[in-house]
Amino acid sequence: MHQKNNCMKSCITDYGPESFTVDMEQAVCHNENFRTALWTGCHLQLTLMCIPAGGEIGLELHPDTDQFLRLESGEALVTMGTCKENLSFRKCISAGDAVFVPACTWHNIINTGGCPLKLYSVYAPPKHPRGTIHPTKAAADASGD
Repeated sequence: MHQKNNCMKSCITDYGPESFTVDMEQAVCHNENFRTALWTGCHLQLTLMCIPAGGEIGLELHPDTDQFLRLESGEALVTMGTCKENLSFRKCISAGDAVFVPACTWHNIINTGGCPLKLYSVYAPPKHPRGTIHPTKAAADASGD
C-alpha cells in the first residue's frame, strides 16, 4: 500500500513499514514534539525532532546504530567523539546541513539559536519502538529509549 500524508499537523502517526511518501519540510516544520517516529521499518527508522531554544538532544551513543540527521530550520552546535570526555569534533550547523553519526560515536546537538531547532533523523537499524512520541526531552529521558 502506498500512502501520501497530507495532514501532518493533525494526524502524525508511524506509517511504517508500509510504502509511504511525505513532504519532509512540511512534516518537520509541523512537528512540535521532541521526538516523533514517523516511519519505522525492519532496517530503518525516520524520526522528527523539535529542540527548543537553548535545548539539546543530549549526549548519547548508539552502539549498533548509524544515524543521519538533517536540519530543516535553526542553528546548532554538533559535538562528536570516541569517548564522552573527549568530543573532539565540534561544528556549527544550520538549516540544510546534514550530520552523519557512525555507531559507537558519542554525540550531541545543541540548539544555539533563538527559535526551535527543527530536524529529522534516520536510524539504521531502528532505535526507538514503532510509534514513539516523546513530547519533551524529559519524557524521552524517562522512557529510557
